[in-house]
Amino acid sequence: MQDEQRQQFIDLSQTAPVNALVKIMQQLRDPLTGCPWDIKQTMQSIIPHTIEETYEVADAIYAGDPQHIKEELGDLLFQVVFYAQLGQEQGWFSFDDVAQGMCDKLIRRHPHVFTDQSGLTAQQVEAQWDAIKLAEKTGSPIPASILANIPTGMTPLLQAHKIQKACAKVGFDWSQIHQVLDKVQEEVDEVRDALAESQVRLEEELGDLLFAVVNVARHAGINSETALQKANIKFTQRFTAVEALAKQSGVALPGASQEALESLWQHVKQAEKS
Repeated sequence: MQDEQRQQFIDLSQTAPVNALVKIMQQLRDPLTGCPWDIKQTMQSIIPHTIEETYEVADAIYAGDPQHIKEELGDLLFQVVFYAQLGQEQGWFSFDDVAQGMCDKLIRRHPHVFTDQSGLTAQQVEAQWDAIKLAEKTGSPIPASILANIPTGMTPLLQAHKIQKACAKVGFDWSQIHQVLDKVQEEVDEVRDALAESQVRLEEELGDLLFAVVNVARHAGINSETALQKANIKFTQRFTAVEALAKQSGVALPGASQEALESLWQHVKQAEKS
């Protein structure tokens, strides 16, 4: 019986893979014949897995491996199917409801594509999107703050960007990027002063500095998360090359002097340019 059921899932996956994925998820959650691990999960318990899968998608994209990207996107899609199954069990919504809601939203929020083809600029499209979102909330309780709907579960860099962007929409923003750079310099000076004070003050000032740097990125049209991720990748590649060069040169790590390490680092940087 199990072999027959397995073959049915395989056949369905080859003709209607999305439907097969939903049915496989239902089977995994079956109280009698499902998987013990899947059965005990809740929406709260799989949040860490969802976040992990999101980062793995990003890593695959940065690596530029199409097969790996496809695999990781499948893992992320499974998370959505998992939440939908949990919602259906509660009588809240199904996977089809989730997909239908997104279809409706995308059509509704893109009138320039699905209705009047008005040839808007990207900036005008963003403004239109915000206006439609606001209209959708008519009748809903008015939030106490424009920042009330910013998710607290975001990474701090993304949350800082969202906070700044929301404030900018009501005019609370610098008009020129050089003003933001001046603010960064001010925060650097305050960090330097805080070095002679308490850890509490230093942490606060470092936080202010990071917030100001995110603001520079936002004004420049740069995603700070992406910029930092690329910097992490670049540093990792360079330091891996430093380790290899140190081994080749007989330099012990750890144990090498700061001057020796800096020399290796500069050698790797110069090799990148050649």
